Amino acid sequence: MSWLFLFLGVAAEAMSHVALKETDGFTKPLASALVLLGHLAAFMFLGQAMKGMPIGIVHALWAGLAIITVTLLSAVIYRQHLDLTTWLGMGLVAIGIATINLSQGHNH
Repeated sequence: MSWLFLFLGVAAEAMSHVALKETDGFTKPLASALVLLGHLAAFMFLGQAMKGMPIGIVHALWAGLAIITVTLLSAVIYRQHLDLTTWLGMGLVAIGIATINLSQGHNH
């Protein structure tokens, strides 16, 4: 169940960050509410994920997966295309996530 909560936390965080652009400096109430609710949901899900996984692992996976998800969503929704070097960096983040997941230093 920890993995499910982790992925839900990533989804909530990514949705919140993508919606942040639409708040126009928190002057648009609906988008602003979506951002605040997304962050609240993300932390609630991450708290549940931490019941079965180490804090450092949850945080590293959450941060890395959220970076990748937000970048992909911003490319699709806002047409914010990144250069090859940036995508290489995203690939390194993904490799880091996979390395953490495959490590023998933690239990799921």
